[in-house]
Amino acid sequence: MSVEKIIQSWQKGSFKPIYWFEGEEDFYIDQLMEYAEKNLVPESEAAFNLTIFYGKDADWAALTNTCRRYPMFADRQVVLLKEAQHMKDIDKLEPYIENPLPTTVLVVSYKGKKYDRRTKFFKHLQSRAELFESPKIYDDRLGGWIKNYVQSQGLSISEKSVSLLEEHIGNNLSRIANEVEKLTINMGGRKQITEEDIERYIGISKEYNAFELSGAIARKDLSKALRIVQYFEHNPKAGPIQAVLPAIYSQLSRVYTAFEVSANTPMKLRAHFSNNPSAIETGSYYMKNYGPEGVNKCLLLLHEYNLKSIGINSYGTEGSSLMKELMVKMVLG
Repeated sequence: MSVEKIIQSWQKGSFKPIYWFEGEEDFYIDQLMEYAEKNLVPESEAAFNLTIFYGKDADWAALTNTCRRYPMFADRQVVLLKEAQHMKDIDKLEPYIENPLPTTVLVVSYKGKKYDRRTKFFKHLQSRAELFESPKIYDDRLGGWIKNYVQSQGLSISEKSVSLLEEHIGNNLSRIANEVEKLTINMGGRKQITEEDIERYIGISKEYNAFELSGAIARKDLSKALRIVQYFEHNPKAGPIQAVLPAIYSQLSRVYTAFEVSANTPMKLRAHFSNNPSAIETGSYYMKNYGPEGVNKCLLLLHEYNLKSIGINSYGTEGSSLMKELMVKMVLG
């Protein structure tokens, strides 16, 4: 069941006795938990019929007793268990899971992983609870996710702007959503997000960023690559090496995968770059100018300099100096 369908069922007054939300991606789990906390019990009844536990401090006996009590002057009570992955003896909730109280709605967030499917506890969950798994959004799907999310907010976004968010923020969906909200507030009613909006309201330069740096490397434009690194040197927050290198690595790893499956045309590259024309163009330049061996060499260099950036085989060299050295080695071979 999707986030939308779960919320729609709640809005219609249809409730299961137990909801179990788990997985590596916090964004959707947080959405559901926030909605449950703010909407499943009227504000006038929350003091009596809404109870929140946190896994690190929750006692299984107290949680069970709370779930087994009846609501006060209402049809149901809601019990939220947040951060359940930190709860000791969570499996001791099994008797309640097996026989839940119909007037209690227990909503559980279990973040960062999935519960062991082999356990008796999980088998009871499968038969009694509404399960929702929130998988991580990986790099090859991130651009598509950004476009879909922006559209769900009643906005549109340029491909270049998608690339800027993707390369600068990565797959932190909560942060992307926060930045889109910030844009919505500042755009004065306009519906199209542009690179200028990204630069003005989020602070990501449309000319000096990890995506443009990757494009300069792909084109073997050493002069432009060094100018971008120089900008990072004077604006440390704009391009810290620990953020820039993984962004370039992500782009190159997709190119390497494309070589492995012989995706050597723009049309075939679409699936590897979320149908993003800017990313496809950069990927095409990498393939043309470096070939499989050159791309592999660049990946190894990125790994080497990533280690240097954290002090391995390096003697306190600053990030900007390491990046300049890396650019020369990648572009000039």
